[in-house]
Amino acid sequence: MIPLKEPWELVVMRTAGKKLAEIVAGLREQVFVDMTTLEIDRITEEAILAAGAKPAFKGYKVGKAVFPATICVSINEQVVHGIPSKRRIKAGDLVSLDFGLIYGGYYADTAFSVILGEGDEASKRLLEATEAAMLLGIEKAKVGARVGDIGHAIETYVRPRGLGVVTQMVGHGIGRKLHEPPSVPNYGKRGTGDLLKPGMVIAIEPMITLGGDRTKILNDQWTVVTEDNSRSAHFEHTVAITPAGPEILTRLD
Repeated sequence: MIPLKEPWELVVMRTAGKKLAEIVAGLREQVFVDMTTLEIDRITEEAILAAGAKPAFKGYKVGKAVFPATICVSINEQVVHGIPSKRRIKAGDLVSLDFGLIYGGYYADTAFSVILGEGDEASKRLLEATEAAMLLGIEKAKVGARVGDIGHAIETYVRPRGLGVVTQMVGHGIGRKLHEPPSVPNYGKRGTGDLLKPGMVIAIEPMITLGGDRTKILNDQWTVVTEDNSRSAHFEHTVAITPAGPEILTRLD
């Protein structure tokens, strides 16, 4: 991305991130077993509009494919970009929710995973490891560091735990657009990749599996699933690169 140059730009992005974080807090209290994923989409869109913002994902285009909903709801082996439908959440499902908003012309993006009802121990460990890996990656998002430092921190935490790192989907710059350079992989070598500069804002989002790294896209042109049908978890924060260190914009303090 082109680094933010004006102080007011970061103020707007902070506000966008806070609005998104508040919606996440509400969603965590409103998502239950037996809900349809369409119901989750409705709740999310209503909350975004009530916050004076616009959905970032609805109508988003990749080639000729247009995303039809406000939120991506991905269940179990679905990694990302699950399209809301009449599918009902079952007890024990691992559900990943990924969405963003536009406020004042700037974007914020976040994701989190939860287990609805009683989950198995492997899924619980997967959630804990994925969120921990994201936070370790964020710690490396400092002025003068490289994108590879973030991916290296994530990968070296995850792989020794017997988990897979999705390599076909990556994080990204964010600001005036939802997806901007640089790409932020969840793997890599220290000291490599794009240089992190003051004013840059990036989305760090590890997608980790209980199995292998490989994924495929379903016929709906959006839903990404693991090739081996293993469960996947996804956590994401929008992070500003500042002289004082990484600032998580999509977290309530």
